[in-house]
Formats: sequence, C-alpha cells, structure tokens
Amino acid sequence: MSHDSGSSAGAGVESLSLDLLAHALAGVGDPRDRKSCRLASRAFARAEAASRRAARVLRREALPRVLRAFPALSSLDLSACAGLDDASLAAALPVPDPGAGAADPPPGQLLLTVRRVRLARASGVGWRGLEALVAACPRLEAVDLSHCVAAGDREMAALAAAAGLRELVMDKCLGVTDVGLAKVAVGCPGLQRLSVKWCLEISDIGIELLAKKCPQLRSVDISYLKVTNESLRSLSTLEKLEDIAMVSCLFIDDDGLQMLSMCNSLQSIDISRCNHVSSLGLASLIDGQRFLQKINVGHSLHEIETCVLSKLSTIGETLTVLRLDGLEIFASNLQAIGSTCKNLVEIGLSKCNGVTDDGIVSLVAHCCDLRTIDVTCCHLLTNDALSAIAENCRKIECLRLESCPFISEKGLERIATLCSHLKEIDLTDCRINDAALQHLAICSELLILKLGLCSSISDGGLVYISSNCGKLVELDLYRCSAITDDGLAAVASGCKKIRMLNLCYCTQITDAGLKHVSALEELTNLELRCLVRITGIGITSIAIGCTSLIELDLKRCYSVDDAGLWALSRYSQNLRQLTISYCQVTGLGLCHLLGSLRCLQDVKMVHLSWVSIEGFEMALRAACGRLKKLKLLDGLRSVLSTELLQMLQACGCRVRWVDKPLVYKG
Repeated sequence: MSHDSGSSAGAGVESLSLDLLAHALAGVGDPRDRKSCRLASRAFARAEAASRRAARVLRREALPRVLRAFPALSSLDLSACAGLDDASLAAALPVPDPGAGAADPPPGQLLLTVRRVRLARASGVGWRGLEALVAACPRLEAVDLSHCVAAGDREMAALAAAAGLRELVMDKCLGVTDVGLAKVAVGCPGLQRLSVKWCLEISDIGIELLAKKCPQLRSVDISYLKVTNESLRSLSTLEKLEDIAMVSCLFIDDDGLQMLSMCNSLQSIDISRCNHVSSLGLASLIDGQRFLQKINVGHSLHEIETCVLSKLSTIGETLTVLRLDGLEIFASNLQAIGSTCKNLVEIGLSKCNGVTDDGIVSLVAHCCDLRTIDVTCCHLLTNDALSAIAENCRKIECLRLESCPFISEKGLERIATLCSHLKEIDLTDCRINDAALQHLAICSELLILKLGLCSSISDGGLVYISSNCGKLVELDLYRCSAITDDGLAAVASGCKKIRMLNLCYCTQITDAGLKHVSALEELTNLELRCLVRITGIGITSIAIGCTSLIELDLKRCYSVDDAGLWALSRYSQNLRQLTISYCQVTGLGLCHLLGSLRCLQDVKMVHLSWVSIEGFEMALRAACGRLKKLKLLDGLRSVLSTELLQMLQACGCRVRWVDKPLVYKG
C-alpha cells in the first residue's frame, strides 16, 4: 500500500510542467530543503536545472559541472572559487566556433547565457581567462574584478571585446593605466556603471577619454584617484550621470565642484574625505540640481555653513540621505536641516562635535520618515534624544549609538516600546545593563545587535534577547567579560538564525560554551580571539556543528592544538578565512589543515612557536595556488625557500610580513 502511494505521488510530480515545479522550488526557502526535493524527484532536479539563474562556485573542480548542470544561468559568482586560474576557467567554458555567430553556436557547444560574472579577488585569472570568458558569454553585461591587484591593461583589453558590457567594477586593479581604461571605453561604448576606485595609475587623460566614448554612463566611482578638477570637467559633460563618488580625491577643490554642477542629472554625490573642498564648493554643486537624493560630505568640511543650508532647502523634497560625519554640527544646523529636508530616511552624524539633545529633538520633529540614524561617538546625547527619536521616528530600522555614554535602559525602553520595526542597533561601548536588553527583547524584528565593550551585560541579558529575538543574524559580544557558557546556551536555543557571532575576549567561555554554539547551523563568521579556556575539543564541536563556517578567528587561543585543526580539516570545507596566530599547533597539523581545506584563501599565522621552518614550508606548498592572502612573521622571510616565495607570488598570493614581539595576553 505504501509503495503504491509513493509511486502515485512520484508519478504525479513527474507529470507536472517544469515551470510549475520551478515555481514550487522557488517557494522553498531553505537550501537544504531544496536539495531534498531534487534528490527525491528527478522532475524537481530537471526543473531547477532549467530555471536556476544564479550560482556561486567555491571550488574550481566543480565549475564545469555547474555550467553543464545549469544552462540557464545569468549570474555566476567565482569570487570565492579557490585556485581559479586562466587554465581552469578556460577549460570549464565552452569553446565557440570562430565561424559561428553568437546566435548560431555549434551543436553541442551552446554558448553561455551568463550576463553577470563576479571575479572579485580572483587573482589567478588574467587576460587569457578573461578572453575565454568573453568569448563564451556573448551576452555579458556586468563584470566585477575588484581587488584583482595584478590585473592590468592587458586584462582590460580582453574585457573590451565584450561590446555589450554595461557594468564594470575594477576597484584596486593596481596595474590598470589610462591605456587599459581607454581600451574599455572604446570597446564598450554602452558602459553605464564604472568603478575604478584605487586604480592609482588612472589620470585625467583616461577619465577624459572615458567621458567622450561612453556617453551612457550613469554611475562613476573615482575614489582615491590622483585626478584633478579636469576629470570633473570631463564628467560634467555626461548628460545621464546620476551617481558620482570621489572619496579622498585630494586634488579636487571647489572649482572642480563648480564644474561638476553643470551636470544637472545628479542623484547621488559622495565627496567624503576631500580635504580641499569647502561649504562654498558644495553649495555651488547643489545649486541647480533638481533630482539630488543622496549627499555624503563626511570628514570633508569643518562645519556646515549657511550657504549650504540655504541650498539644501532647494532640494528638500528629493533629498533622502545626508551624511555629515565628522563635521561640527550645532543644534541650529539640525533645526534648519529638519525644517527643509523633511523626506530624509537616513542621517549620518557619526563623530560630529556639537550634537546635543536639542539638535536631535529639532531634527526628528520634522523628519518622521527617518529609517537610519547614526550618532556614533556623539558623546553629549542622553535619553532625551532617544525619547525624541522614539516619539517621532516610529519607522526607524537602524540606530547606531556606539560610544554614547549617557544613554541607559530608560531611553532604550522608549525605543523598544515605540519602534517596532527596529532591525539593527549598535550599543558598543555604551553603559547599558541587562535591564536595557530586557526592553530591547520586545523588538522581535531585530536582526543585528552589537554590544561590544558593554561590561555590565551578563547571561541574564542574553536570556531576555533569546526569548523573543529569533530573527537575529548578527550578535557582537566583544569584551563582554561577564558572559559565560550559560549565556551562549540561551543564545543557541533562541537565536538559531545567527550567522555572525563575536565572542572575542569573553574570557569565561569554555569548551562547553562552544558546544552550545555548535547548534547554530547557519553560522558563517565566528570570532573567538583570546578565549584562553577553549581547547581543540571546543573547536571540534564547532567544526562538526557549524559546517557553513566561512571565517574563523582563533588568535591567542593558546590551548587550541592540532586536534582542533584536524577537525576543521575534516568538517569545515567551506572555510575561507582563518586566524590561528599564537595557537599551540604543530607543522603536521598545519600541513594537514592547509592541504585539506580547498576553499581556504586567507590565513593569518603569526607566532606559531611549535611549527618548524620545514613545517611552514610543507604547509604552504600544500596550499600554494589557492591562498590569496597570508600573514606571517617577518623573521620567516629570510628562512623560507626562495622557490616557495616565488611560487606564492606567481599564484597571486599577497604576503603581509609583520614584526611583532611574542607577548602573551589574557
């Protein structure tokens, strides 16, 4: 009877259309449940293969299989694909027939439908790999090459063959010059979004040609470039430019901002940390703008002057985001902003001198739609400011209160009672206690809670949070020294969706506490720095239970030994970033770890006193080709073999050599 029912059910599923099955799969939120559906029915597997649009590949060996299994992919993320290089990328891609067009691929060699590719930090991929990618993806529209520090003009020439490219991110591609940018500008005239942040070899010449050849540009990020006002003159000719960022462009001044004001289509401007601009320049830039929605002038001006305030009134209907971090702000300034910019949804006042309760009260009295308020390090604020926020900004979702020493549970009670949409609150270095957390526990929508340096928080406070904040995904308990294993038991029981957990310097935590933490199956980032009571037993629990772990910090966990590394080697196959400095591990454990974790890309291992030179040599050879970043003691530079160091460099691995004395803490 059961067998017949199962057969009937299976036949029923098989008879459904692929579109209907794909729609059913889309409604399954948990990836593990989707996998169960695929394993239970071939029809579900076929439906996903035909409908899946995005994939993130972690191992280069899996790339060919992924591309074959999901022919309808439009987005491909290879940023975490360990060991990816030109050869492995080219080998995984279909090879088009030179005589066939994009619409007429050879039989059995269908070209990819991929439109977006992310290769951030894929330092092993060069021009050959990019040539193969562009040839195999004729519909390519967006590429992210950020932090591919070795990428240069030849790589840009390869990308320039993607004539349909609309978006390109090449932040910190240090080898790209004006020549490479020119190649892209000429080859991709339809470019709409470009970020060249930290590409220090690009000058005014490259930006001028870009503006001439790519008239469709809507978003440009030239942050940290050594460009001058001439670049802003060139960019001002772009009739569709909406978003421009020029953070820390130190050669730009008020004259450049006035030139840019000729472009009246701007919606977002970021001139933060531009030391040579003033309120007059900002006022001239704002003048005449009709669509401006976002302004960031953080750490650029000394104070916000009357000329700027008067111009803000002209865009008060459209302005939604205003960041004034680091400026001197008085109550009268905030009153003027509040009275003219009533549609603000975000205000940034981090590290602003002069912000008082009166200023906040006058601001929020008019700006009732605020969703994000950042008053980090506004040391004069008290509970009166929180009460005003709670009374007026009922839609608040994000409240950053780090280092506001005069707020207490009284003010937080008002926030918790009246602001039911609160999703993020930062109370780092605030003098709050368990009573404050009892009030915050009312906020059932809370996703991010930061309590670092709140030494009065105890297990009781975590019990309150765990009782009602089941949606929490990030919890920061940095240096909350009163927290014990019992507090972690409460967190693990009530907050099962946590993905990021910081327990650094919570020195009462033991292996028993980590056993509780191991129940957090969705945990991806775990910081355990200086937990002197934990051992390999606790790390084994974490490795077995938290198989989704991506980043793990064990610095100064002096009792963690090879047993912990062996467990990580076996169970933590998704681990990409690991810090084991000062741990009691040996060369054997280190070699096994680096040789086993195929996704591991970033390792910090300073003062591993039990590891010999030969141990470091073998371990690094075992991981060569996959590692992208290393942190090692400077003394090893002269004793590791030249061949090994050359191999690491050739594979695109950047080594940070540090000279730190061996000092034990905790």
